[in-house]
Amino acid sequence: GTDPNRIAVFGDSAGGALTLALVLRAKAEGLPVPGAIAPGTPWSDLTETGDTYFTNRGIDNVLVSYSGWLGDAATLYANGHDPKDPMLSPVYGDFHGFPPAILTTGSRDLFLSNTLRVHRKMRDSGVTADLIVFEGLSHYQYLLSPDAPETKAHFADLSAFFDKYLHP
Repeated sequence: GTDPNRIAVFGDSAGGALTLALVLRAKAEGLPVPGAIAPGTPWSDLTETGDTYFTNRGIDNVLVSYSGWLGDAATLYANGHDPKDPMLSPVYGDFHGFPPAILTTGSRDLFLSNTLRVHRKMRDSGVTADLIVFEGLSHYQYLLSPDAPETKAHFADLSAFFDKYLHP
């Protein structure tokens, strides 16, 4: 099998939350964790908790607001389970023992607070965690155009981070 220290897992938005949940699940089951992760603008809390759900409402031109389809999607995904279950909202999980992480968001992102809360909790848990915040970008916009300077910067940052923390 492949050495887990040579594997990176990354995803953005719901995929960022799934990246975090995967590590929580691996830890819970005594499985090896990847060598590094990159949860981009993770939907780490299905509840409307965090400053930027309010301050960036209507400013984020991708997600726009929690009310409407986003809140409905959270309810549908939780499917009657406690939305604060760490497998649904990983920010409520235990980040001790997580691999090095690089998190990306934007200053207009509705999930900026989700990302900041994960970053702080990782740092408080002794996890090496880098944070990239792009000025003026809404949710996930650093991935929406392959030619955008932010997209190029994002992938350069991820490449450098993975080169630093993944061991051959």
